[in-house]
Amino acid sequence: MFNQHAKWLKMTAAIPWRRPLASLNYLLASHVWRQDHNGFTHQDPGFIDHVVNKKAEIVRVYLPPDANCLLSVMDHCLRSRHYVNVVIAGKHPAPQWLAMDAAQRHCSQGIGIWPWAGNDEYAEPDVVMACAGDVPTLETLAAVSILRRYLPQLKVRVINVVDLMKLQSSSEHPHGLDDDDFDQLFTRDKPVIFAFHGYPSLIHRLTYRRTNHDNLHVHGYKEEGTITTAFDMTVLNALDRFHLVIDVINRVPQLGEQAAYLKQRLQDKLLQHKQYIDENGQDLPEIRQWNWAAPDAGTLG
Repeated sequence: MFNQHAKWLKMTAAIPWRRPLASLNYLLASHVWRQDHNGFTHQDPGFIDHVVNKKAEIVRVYLPPDANCLLSVMDHCLRSRHYVNVVIAGKHPAPQWLAMDAAQRHCSQGIGIWPWAGNDEYAEPDVVMACAGDVPTLETLAAVSILRRYLPQLKVRVINVVDLMKLQSSSEHPHGLDDDDFDQLFTRDKPVIFAFHGYPSLIHRLTYRRTNHDNLHVHGYKEEGTITTAFDMTVLNALDRFHLVIDVINRVPQLGEQAAYLKQRLQDKLLQHKQYIDENGQDLPEIRQWNWAAPDAGTLG
């Protein structure tokens, strides 16, 4: 049905006497990263991949990171005409990152640096932490809190992506960034650790022509999971905060041996996590209670 409607929209756009229709809006609220009821058979974020196969003038994909961004995105989508808008936003309680005015600005741009989360504003970043999706954003910011606490000398840039098609070239999609704007955000030569809601291959597909593509390392869904805790789903697919920090340590050569002890502690935390959920059936208290604004944010215990 999606295929037929997207193709029909494309063809009718060329017929002068047909007025633009209200857009078809998909709100996907039951997604792969929350599997307290559904098991492996219900896990597949591949609808996004299928959508972006359609003509660029028809399809849009949005991944708002919080409730205010969702309100802004849905307001835009409900006012739009002659598109298929796919919006992915989980129905479970989640952190609120942006005030409403900041959310509106962020969503109108579709992509942007979160200066309050990073520490590279007056220096060249050593690593870029990018995220697209509500759960990937949570795990990225938790990872950044660990980096800023234990590796304060590391310059970290945090980029959040709401409009997925911003990653594609402006020559391929009307929402896409031109190469200069993309390079300014993601740099031309620094490692980029990208936490993505769906299959990692899609991010590579959208960015393969970019200057810094060889330094882009994507974490996403890897066909791993079961009925388990929220955090364990991310661990099984290496999207969790601990794997993200370990990847930063592995990708930033100047850290060298000074990060060896942190890497060991992160590996120990992954073992502790597995033991705890097996015994208690829920995530570690420090995971469930984590908050960016908390005084001990980023503490490994």
